[in-house]
Amino acid sequence: MKLHNVLNLILLLCSSIGFAQNATISGIIFGENNTPLANVNISSKGLGTTTNADGFYILEITSDEENTITFSHIAYLDVVLEKLILNTNETFEFNPVLKSDVTQIDGVTVSATGEKEANNILNISPEKIRKIPGANSGVETILKLLPGVSSNNELSTQYAVRGGNYDENLVYINEIEVYRPFLIRSAQQEGLSFINSDLVQNVKFSAGGFQAKYGDKLASVLDIKYKTPTLFSLRADVSFLGASTSLETISKNQKLSSVSGVRYRNNSLLVNSQQTESNFNPAFTDVQSYLTYRFSPKFQLNFLSNLTVNDYKNEPLNRQTNFGTIDNPQALVVYYQGQEINKYTTALGALKGSYFLNENTTLKLISSIYHTTEEEYSDVVAAYELGDVDSNLSSDTAGEVITSRGIGSQFNRTRNDLDALIFNIEHKGFHTMNNSVLEWGAKYTHEDIRDQLRESEFIDSAGYSIRPPRSEFINNEPSEPFDAPLVAYNGLSALNFVKTNRFSGYVQLGTQKTWSNADVYYNIGVRSHHWTVSGTGVEKVSQTVFSPRAQFAIKPDWNKDMLFRLSTGLYHQPPFYRELRDHIGSILPNVKAQKAFHLVAGNEYSFLLWDRPFTLISEAYYKRLENVNPYTLEDVRIRYAANNDAEAYVYGAEVRLNGAFVPGTESWVSLGYLKTEENRNNRGYISRPTDQRVKFAILFQDYIPTIPDLKMYLNLIYQTGVPGGSPSYADPYIFQNRLRDYKRADLGISYIFANKDKQFPKTHWLRNFKELSLGFEIFNLFNNQNSITNTWVRDADSKNEYAVPNYLTARVLNLKLGIRL
Repeated sequence: MKLHNVLNLILLLCSSIGFAQNATISGIIFGENNTPLANVNISSKGLGTTTNADGFYILEITSDEENTITFSHIAYLDVVLEKLILNTNETFEFNPVLKSDVTQIDGVTVSATGEKEANNILNISPEKIRKIPGANSGVETILKLLPGVSSNNELSTQYAVRGGNYDENLVYINEIEVYRPFLIRSAQQEGLSFINSDLVQNVKFSAGGFQAKYGDKLASVLDIKYKTPTLFSLRADVSFLGASTSLETISKNQKLSSVSGVRYRNNSLLVNSQQTESNFNPAFTDVQSYLTYRFSPKFQLNFLSNLTVNDYKNEPLNRQTNFGTIDNPQALVVYYQGQEINKYTTALGALKGSYFLNENTTLKLISSIYHTTEEEYSDVVAAYELGDVDSNLSSDTAGEVITSRGIGSQFNRTRNDLDALIFNIEHKGFHTMNNSVLEWGAKYTHEDIRDQLRESEFIDSAGYSIRPPRSEFINNEPSEPFDAPLVAYNGLSALNFVKTNRFSGYVQLGTQKTWSNADVYYNIGVRSHHWTVSGTGVEKVSQTVFSPRAQFAIKPDWNKDMLFRLSTGLYHQPPFYRELRDHIGSILPNVKAQKAFHLVAGNEYSFLLWDRPFTLISEAYYKRLENVNPYTLEDVRIRYAANNDAEAYVYGAEVRLNGAFVPGTESWVSLGYLKTEENRNNRGYISRPTDQRVKFAILFQDYIPTIPDLKMYLNLIYQTGVPGGSPSYADPYIFQNRLRDYKRADLGISYIFANKDKQFPKTHWLRNFKELSLGFEIFNLFNNQNSITNTWVRDADSKNEYAVPNYLTARVLNLKLGIRL
């Protein structure tokens, strides 16, 4: 294969023959009364095991080929799981219920990435998440390799989905909604994702057209399930970027289990590869736990806790950015004084009780409280010089500024404080009826936001201070003196106390049946959301929206394994605090919910190629948006206009081929196209800030056949540039320039000293390790210069403003050690 050969040449790896490997299926088997069953026999291809006293089992099966697993017990009829195809080292959880009245054939077909879903949900392997290299490795790194997901900043864990922005994505952990800090403006300040990849058991992701049971956002759903441990395990990872450790425990009576993680991260290695030299001292720390206690077979309680402290300190020193053309090279040279001190402290506590009324009905009560205190304090003075660069390579001053075209200074001062408290209480339930599932839920949310904004930017150019381009400041400086008050070029000062009460609920019905020998699935549901905004000096405003949604899928009785999907519905996004705040910090409570109509059509085709499993997934989508709240995007900071004066559309198509390109591994290739534009006040359509257009990505895994423990992981991304923004006060209809195309490759190579497939003598030093690996990662393998935003610099002579790119990280080497006991 060309792809295989090219990538192996890069790594000087030569593949020859494959070898057989195993996968694992595990779970808990229940009886009709929903109690775990002991001594159930599980068999597949001559291999077998039995459940323990708590109904738990684990069985290794052959990977990359079809398996049939039979669950049998003398007092119950058999359950047969057919056509199970798993990747090497993939773990699949299956929890059957044995009955005494009918023989069951579970028609689950499993592809290389997990259980095939008919409800427009993609399953992602947690093991793959932990192995794939990335500057911010984890769940988000995998998502960014999907065709409809875009992010042009490797330091950020934020992502945009099919034309949406970072605020339009839902994230759940074990059905508990999680939030991200409000004030973070730069990806350098983000630190850690909320999701701890070491604790993850299952990942589901939908890029649109999702069910009514998921909340009120416009773009996507990331549904994470943390582990429920069955054995004791201790894991630790150490690298140049930080360290993490996770612990899995279970009590002797197996009623209490816990999974916990501690992470520390330092981005100095990455930030020091940028063009701004600085004294950089970040400290990002995260402690997280998920506990489960089974009071009885009918009732269990879960507790999720998280504490994150992002302490960001930066003292910039100087910067030189070369730009322009070969014939006219230019540079921006900046000398800094001052520092940034930002701190974001967030805490989450959530309690979930699950009551299994009977084998058909489950009731849940979930409550959570999220608290964040955020501080942004900075005083930075920048003296800059804009000039021509010496392009003579033989000159002693090659690459330096030799002619100044503009000299100026800039002073930025920030004193922002935010305190937010969010409380949720929710009831959820589901009831199964033959081949149908009825689900419902009701939720109350209270948001209490206390926010003080104080920001100012002063610009001095050619000896005079530049005032805002408003009518009261029109002048002829420096030719004629101007004695108007000295004010900041950009500035805001606001003190807001805002409370929001929300009531939301949903009901949906999913049914699976057979029609003309074809398997048919459909789900219909509706959500409703009512909210009231109030606060000090804020008018009390209430609004209500309804969101009907539907999904349909059919799997024809063909020789080819194909599944067709269609999803549609209305999706509303009632305004959160930031969407109510305009560019000067004022709260506008009358902002309406943004509204989107989704239409998503897809096809999933599973087949064998080279006697190995592959899946081709294709989707086309269209979104029509109304009541759009326009925004600007700078780095990861979003600022809304806090009005609904725009309409927009998104359409696109994407295709992804995943499978065992190399025996015993899983890789994929994806290609996507999207276009999104908005029309503000009927002025015509222009590109939205997330108008990505073309994206191509590869996730590739390999090994040396003669040294199978030497693994290679590579991800490649190419995506066309998004709009680069505009200078302050500029009309976005005039500035429609784009950033350069984003190109990035991250490579990881590791050697596996020990894992669950290796057996060692009792006296061997590796005997006590369940896993031990050592490797290195190269971020930005080809050292591409990618940019995230533009800095707009004024030429004092010509009055022109130049878009100077702010480049992202260069090539960086990272060493990594992984241990599991």
